[in-house]
Parts: sequence; structure tokens; C-alpha cells
Amino acid sequence: MKNFKISCLIVDDEPMALNLVESYAKKTPFLDLRGKCSSAIEAMEFLKTTPVDLLFLDIQMPDLTGIEFSKMLPKDIRVIFTTAFDEYALEGFKVEALDYLLKPFDYAEFLAAANKASTWFNLIRGKQQTSPEKVENNEFLFVKSEYKQVRIKLSEVLYFEGLKDYIKIWLKDHPKPILTLMSLKSLEDELPENQFMRVHRSFIVSLNNIEVIERSQILINDQRITVSDQYKPKFLEFINGNSLH
Repeated sequence: MKNFKISCLIVDDEPMALNLVESYAKKTPFLDLRGKCSSAIEAMEFLKTTPVDLLFLDIQMPDLTGIEFSKMLPKDIRVIFTTAFDEYALEGFKVEALDYLLKPFDYAEFLAAANKASTWFNLIRGKQQTSPEKVENNEFLFVKSEYKQVRIKLSEVLYFEGLKDYIKIWLKDHPKPILTLMSLKSLEDELPENQFMRVHRSFIVSLNNIEVIERSQILINDQRITVSDQYKPKFLEFINGNSLH
């Protein structure tokens, strides 16, 4: 997979922390460090002339905290928070941080967070071609995953799991899912209705691969998927139409 550079900015009011993160960023090959700032106010001015992809952002800062500043950022700038106070972790994830580094952290921890950002941006940058190409006979489709067009045989799909901005495609005999950046709704529109059904806001299941239905739960490959109330009528119609009476 081709790794693109991620432009980044470090924001921290502690000089030692600022210099440490700078040294970590400089030795990470896929990070392109554009600058460092000692306050959110300074960073705000910096970003007016030098846009970046990613901020390594301290939370506890005077005048404007990292949490407050992150809420003012454009949606295409992502954040990895750095702080000495773990009570901010939950609030950090509420503002959709990619990760959270608790000080003091070493290079291995920094690199793990940076790799998470790399995965995110690789998905984002492949977004233009993520719409699946629907094939006439509906036997397979192509999805964009990590800069490659991957051919998915529909008969091998167990279910699609929708996360915030991307989809996990779970296949037979594949322990790891294929990731693609798209919405579950746009995928649903492309799938043949006689083979797949939306049963939950986060799941589309392969009707042919359902093993057990127990009350409001579907069992597929040891995964229990709840049929939510919104989708129950259509699913019950499917069950009734395929049951022996």
C-alpha cells in the first residue's frame, strides 16, 4: 500500500513536551511536520496560512483548551490529543479524536497513534473511488480499499458492519474484514434486495448466510446481530415468506 505523507502541527504550552513530540514526529517517515505552536491561539493563526491534516494537541492550555480548540477546527483536520490527565480521555473521544496519548508516552505509543492516523487518511484519500461498481449479474462488486480496487464476491459476504465513516466487510473464511470508506446507505442502494437486508442501522446481513434466528437476534458465523425495531417488519416478512407452515 502506498503511504502518503500526513502534514501535522504540534500544539503544547510545555516546551519539553513540544520538543519531545517534535523529535518523535521528525523520525516518523510518513509524518510531514509543518510547525509547532505553544498555544491554541498561536495555532489558530498558523492554520490560516498553513493548513495541515493532523494536530498533536495538548488539552490543558491557558486561554483556550485543546478540547475547546478542537471544536473550532475544520472537519477535515483530525486530532490526536496529548495530556497528563486521563480524566479527559472520554471528552477527547466525544469530539472524535483519532487517539489519545497520556503523558509521559514513549515513541512506541506515539507511533501506534500515528499509525492509526495513517490508516484513517489512507481511507480518506481513497474516497473518490469508494462507490462500489455494481455488476449486471449481481455476483460481485468492486470496492476501494487502501488504494486498491478489491473484487468482493457477494456469495462470500457474511455481513457489512457500518462504523462512523467506513464499512467493515466480513467474508467467509477471512478472519479480518475489508475496510472501505463509504456509508452503509450508499452500499445498501447497490446491493441486490433478494440477497441482502438492512436489519440495524449498523448492519446489512447476507440472507443466505443466516444460520439461526432467535427472538430478535440473527446468528452469522458466531456473530449475534440484533434486528432493530425499525427494520423488524421487513425482516419478519422475509422470514414468513421462507418458512414452512
